[in-house]
Amino acid sequence: MNHQRWLSKNFITFFFTWGVFLPYWTGWLVSHKGLSIAQASLVMSLGLVVRAGSTMFLFPSLSKRWSNKMVLVFFTAFSLAVALLYVPANSFSSLLMITLLFHIAYPALLPAVESSATVLMQQGGIEYGKARSFGSIAFIVSVLIISMFTGVFGEQAILWSMILGLVGMLVIQLMPAPEMLSEKPKVIKKAVSMKQLFSRGSFVVVLIVVILLQGAHAAYYNYGYIYLQHLNVNPFYIGMVLNVAVLFEVLYFLKADTFLAKWRPSSLLLLAAIGASVRWGLIFIFPSIWIFILSQALHALSFGVAHYAFIRFISKELPQEQMANAQGLYSAFAMSLSAAVLTLFGGMLYEIEPGLAFLGMTVCTIPAIVLLLATRNRFHY
Repeated sequence: MNHQRWLSKNFITFFFTWGVFLPYWTGWLVSHKGLSIAQASLVMSLGLVVRAGSTMFLFPSLSKRWSNKMVLVFFTAFSLAVALLYVPANSFSSLLMITLLFHIAYPALLPAVESSATVLMQQGGIEYGKARSFGSIAFIVSVLIISMFTGVFGEQAILWSMILGLVGMLVIQLMPAPEMLSEKPKVIKKAVSMKQLFSRGSFVVVLIVVILLQGAHAAYYNYGYIYLQHLNVNPFYIGMVLNVAVLFEVLYFLKADTFLAKWRPSSLLLLAAIGASVRWGLIFIFPSIWIFILSQALHALSFGVAHYAFIRFISKELPQEQMANAQGLYSAFAMSLSAAVLTLFGGMLYEIEPGLAFLGMTVCTIPAIVLLLATRNRFHY
């Protein structure tokens, strides 16, 4: 069993579906299912709350009882079954219920794959950055393919692409997995809880920092598209402009296992926080498409370096039985709840002045810099 190949396949299949879900799902609910923008926003916001609960409680709970492979099979099959329910649904209430169910299962696949990656990093000697880069490439390809498919087949291609992607992922999950991922968790006499994680000062600081840095992408993810429209960018090129960020993310992940390999996690996070502050400041100070494209290169720092620093920190500093808890907290707070809160904050600023939505994200990145400088030598992380 080639551990590196197995992990790469999982990142590829998941991020192909993520390339369908993240950029297109809200628009699909509006254009194909007939929801208003306000209704679709409410549905997706409630979905984020459910997603946070699932990744914080359901995913870690199942991970304590089932093997990594079984967890992946369960969430993939659950996601596929719920996705099929979208086909006949057309009313607001049915779409709301289905979306909430979908958010219970589908987003939990991300921490499930990442948790498998950290186990393989500890026991299988895999190169995380190289495997993760294939996921980013799959995301880029997916965004471009769906753009073409919707032009040929209409908005219905979005749902069917998601269903086909989940079928492909389920096929991968049903194939043999690395032995350590097929083993049930060892029975631990003393209960392992999330509370124990918070007794580690270094983990608390790292978690707070990644919550601030990943949450600060809320304005970019939610208003980047309409901001480019504000700059009078041709809609044909907007997708290409947004993909520039993912391209630099890919380039970083390809070299992440060797580039800056000797840097401490705190140093990597400090670099990410500085890069993020510069990125959001540039967009505000220079409202230009060319500066926006230039700032996309900093996605490698603001997202890529921050994410890799967290993964490397927990793989080196935490015992295996705490991996699921750590991933659950990261996914719930850094990838869900902080984004939900900052989306509302960014939206208020965007109505005042579009560029302010991006500058407002420095309310997270600058405190992250201060926190890192104040604690990195105290906790030696």
